[in-house]
Amino acid sequence: MKYYLLALIIIVLDQITKWVVVTEMALGEKITLIENVLYFTSHRNQGAAFGILQGQMWFFYIITVIVIVGIVYYMQKEGRHSPLLGISLGLVLGGAIGNFIDRLFRGEVVDFVDTYIFTYNFPIFNVADAALCVGVGLLFIKMIQDERQQKKEQK
Repeated sequence: MKYYLLALIIIVLDQITKWVVVTEMALGEKITLIENVLYFTSHRNQGAAFGILQGQMWFFYIITVIVIVGIVYYMQKEGRHSPLLGISLGLVLGGAIGNFIDRLFRGEVVDFVDTYIFTYNFPIFNVADAALCVGVGLLFIKMIQDERQQKKEQK
């Protein structure tokens, strides 16, 4: 249950920040937080991560529903046995639903975190995207841990 609460927190935080961007900033407006490093930039995206598959909304609806059902199933089956797995799935679930809400009600995803890493302008993202990335990263860590544990048990 606590992992669903984590997903809910991500969804609420994501939607509040997006609402603020939509209601308080003009499209394309940029607010400097840390010069040459971090900005809030009002941006819209009709595709997936990094702007790929622009305008393919039906594809995203179908894939997102499948992913959400799979995550909920896996959280129920395996998430309660591993806190790391539960947290990673909770983050992915919250991120997936956060962006799904945008696609469903706005027809596009609101992005606003604009970062520059050295001279590289990283693609603009949002709270849901960050939760998805962290969740997938933790899932990889969990998979590596499980593989190492399995190798130990085989010896």
